[in-house]
Amino acid sequence: MKSNLLTSLFASLLFTTGLISCSDKDSNEKARLEVRMTDDPANYDAVYIDLQDVQINVTGEDDKGWQSLPGVHKGIYNLLDLVNDKDTLLVNADIPTGKLHQIRLVLGSNNSIVVDGKTIQLETPSAQQSGLKLNVQHNVTGGILYTMLLDFDAGKSIITPGNGKYILKPVIRTVLNAVGGSIKGAVTPAPVITAVYAINGADTISTFTDSTGGYLIKGVPAASYTLQYWPTDTTYNSQVKTGIAVTTGNVTVVDTVRLVK
Repeated sequence: MKSNLLTSLFASLLFTTGLISCSDKDSNEKARLEVRMTDDPANYDAVYIDLQDVQINVTGEDDKGWQSLPGVHKGIYNLLDLVNDKDTLLVNADIPTGKLHQIRLVLGSNNSIVVDGKTIQLETPSAQQSGLKLNVQHNVTGGILYTMLLDFDAGKSIITPGNGKYILKPVIRTVLNAVGGSIKGAVTPAPVITAVYAINGADTISTFTDSTGGYLIKGVPAASYTLQYWPTDTTYNSQVKTGIAVTTGNVTVVDTVRLVK
């Protein structure tokens, strides 16, 4: 019975939406940043921006220290597809802990606007060609998942000098929030890979321990959780910890679990 239950739990784990792996040993040292973009309505048919890169600066020096985030979803986005609480994911990547000073959007040359069915090239001021810099000035903690919403105001971002030209001068508001907290711990013996479930009522978030026996579950909503530990080696017994409190923006460290046969 135990073996069948364990197999069922593992199958569920592998197909659970939002499964978070902590197999990367750096996960304990870095924060995770998810950048999304949304827009306010504007009186145009379409506003297209050509996104080529998303960079961050953790040094506080405006002229250096910029680093591109891996896995940026490059492409041309119609901002007016992102109104009425719609948004789109631009990048999801690990970032250094400490203070996130700035974020920068690097645009390509294929920016345009559609007015009364006519497509017109959007000009970009030379001062912005190195990238649009946005101040953040927010501390980030290792092991915590953050979401940054770039609230693009297309109506205020289009300048019309009166000569038939349209100039893109983006007006963007940044909103950075921690997504819940995290649960961190370890299981011994380390070679026994163990499934770890954080359970609150009908909600379950799960992961596996890594090769060192450690685990880290990010993006856990603030609440009190029961942790269940199911070793892949069924000669060891499962274990349970109750009353694990998670608070937003913090890492809850759980005492090491020692598996017994």
